[in-house]
Amino acid sequence: MAPPRKKPYKPRTPGPKAERAPDRPEGDRIAKLLARAGVASRREVERMIADGRVALRGKPVETPATFLESLRGVTVDGKPVGKAEETRLFAFHKPAGLLTAERDPKGRPTIYNALANALPKDAGRVMPIGRLDFNTEGLLLLTNDGGLKRRMELPSSGIPRTYRARAFGDITQEQLESLIEGIEIDGVRYGRIDANMERRTGRNQWIEMTITEGKNREVRKVLEHFGLEVNRLMRTAYGPFELADLPRGQAVEIRKGDLGRFLSTLKKA
Repeated sequence: MAPPRKKPYKPRTPGPKAERAPDRPEGDRIAKLLARAGVASRREVERMIADGRVALRGKPVETPATFLESLRGVTVDGKPVGKAEETRLFAFHKPAGLLTAERDPKGRPTIYNALANALPKDAGRVMPIGRLDFNTEGLLLLTNDGGLKRRMELPSSGIPRTYRARAFGDITQEQLESLIEGIEIDGVRYGRIDANMERRTGRNQWIEMTITEGKNREVRKVLEHFGLEVNRLMRTAYGPFELADLPRGQAVEIRKGDLGRFLSTLKKA
């Protein structure tokens, strides 16, 4: 079953252009520029600045509120930062048993072990948009644009994520439909969830769930709240991008036209 259809996008009529506050510096925050250049997400860049890893003309940058018109003279770990590259987006079919991280102190395999052979040679540095748990498989989007990563991860973006879960136990379609109003579990409020029973074999059933917040382990926690044991979980869609028949462990670049149309509807953050 496809995710709920969005209302057609209607561009807003631009109003009068706001004037820059007289006390606001020209340019953008350095954290935003570095994120746009694909160095890391804004939050990660802020940590790098706090650790003294970012410098401007040889002097450590003291605050992420430093405004610049370009990255000329900026270095990260002593290396110059190039200009922002064109935004790219990749779809990766993450297998279960991979950690969504660059490295793991416990030595477990990460997505980057698989991406080394799955991505095109000119992909450069890419960052995952959101995470999939170690044992969760399916669609994982990756981008070279830290700003896009942050905008797509924010719960306020309202981007639907669709999952298919195989769960053991007993539940009714009526119980699943009650999730359309959201649910509170252990003091945590989960927003609207569109859940439907796909098929059932004995006490195992496949359930499709579409969420818009993407809170930590949301699908598992909601199903476990109903007494179900999730024994397989797969993400099949993130916004308009679908896993479809992409082979496990493989990646494909989203076409520029599809990416451009999506960016035009994405809320600013």
